[in-house]
Amino acid sequence: MLRISQYMRGLMAPASDPPPRAPQGPVVIWNLVRRCNLCCEHCYSISADRDFPGELDTQEVYRVMDDLRAFGVPVLILSGGEPLLRPDLFAIAQRAKTLGFYVGLSSNGTLIGPDNIQRIRDTGFDYVGISQDGTQPIHDRFRRKDGAFAAALNGIRTCRAAGIKVGVRFTLTQGNAADLPAILSLLNEEDVDKFYLSHLNYAGRGNVNRRKDAFLQTTRQAMDRVFDACWNDIERGVQRDYVTGNNDADGVYLLFWIRRRFPRLEQSMRRRLAHWGGNASGTHIANIDNLGNVHPDTYWWHYNLGNVKSRPFSEIWNDTRDPIMAGLKRKPRTIQGRCGACKYFDICGGNTRVRALRITGDPWAEDPGCYLADAEIGIAPGAARVAVTPFRGVQHEPRALVG
Repeated sequence: MLRISQYMRGLMAPASDPPPRAPQGPVVIWNLVRRCNLCCEHCYSISADRDFPGELDTQEVYRVMDDLRAFGVPVLILSGGEPLLRPDLFAIAQRAKTLGFYVGLSSNGTLIGPDNIQRIRDTGFDYVGISQDGTQPIHDRFRRKDGAFAAALNGIRTCRAAGIKVGVRFTLTQGNAADLPAILSLLNEEDVDKFYLSHLNYAGRGNVNRRKDAFLQTTRQAMDRVFDACWNDIERGVQRDYVTGNNDADGVYLLFWIRRRFPRLEQSMRRRLAHWGGNASGTHIANIDNLGNVHPDTYWWHYNLGNVKSRPFSEIWNDTRDPIMAGLKRKPRTIQGRCGACKYFDICGGNTRVRALRITGDPWAEDPGCYLADAEIGIAPGAARVAVTPFRGVQHEPRALVG
């Protein structure tokens, strides 16, 4: 996750280099429930509007939460499915706040309204993230439900009116890239506190629909728009956060943006971005799914590290006998292809392993989602690179796929 606004604000008042990321425990994204009232095209959890048996009950959640706190986990992002469909959500969130976690709510926004906004506010969520993947026709198609855009927009407005910090999440694909300027304008129109652009990752329905991923040039253009919007806000004194995720080439591309505009600050910013270190799956980001399975991040649901019903998260997370965890925690990671040869490897960390895995069957292959040119990253031009191929069914996926 790249906090663009944090780095750009640093351009206004350059500071000393921060220490590398080294919290004791990771940020945990916790899918408390898999049921959802929508059926989105890019959903990594393949959620649906039905109950899924075997989900953690309230007391099991509390027990795991105690272990997470003792382990030093600083942040819980409560997600789904749609977390507001879990009856004990507010009790869980209130307990998390009491224990001292930063608690975020990740929602599609359609169920936020006058019936529950008071409870959402009283619970004290530090942040509510709501998905908006384009203007009304595009968003409704993405979410496979007429009226989803209007309902989500109402959720944003309801949170803002209640004084709750709210953000918009936008998953970039080729089909909605043209709507990005409208969504960036919406941030100003609705006084939204945060914008998060997620690159498409190849998990769940996102893998099935990977043919719809943004083209590499489209991604560059989208990032140019996000950078310009962030910088414009900073110059106007607007306190809004801009964050991107699931493509750690964004850090390198931000460095290129700084090189063009603030060449004297390039080297100091390069050091700061190297301290950030890029992809954090299996190190600073973790996932617990609705059944209690632990994953390196939310896009690894096909690969279980263990289950919190039978083993504490703190033990599972530090167990490098698992080959995937051993590889993710290795510093530096051993990555092949153009990612391994990239002269900015210290910034992006080899990018996203799930895309490499889904396309090649090898989690340590190059990431085909990198949108940087060979010449930009110090690689001789003309070499073949891994290309994204459409999903044609499980029987055609790489046989070496783990999980």
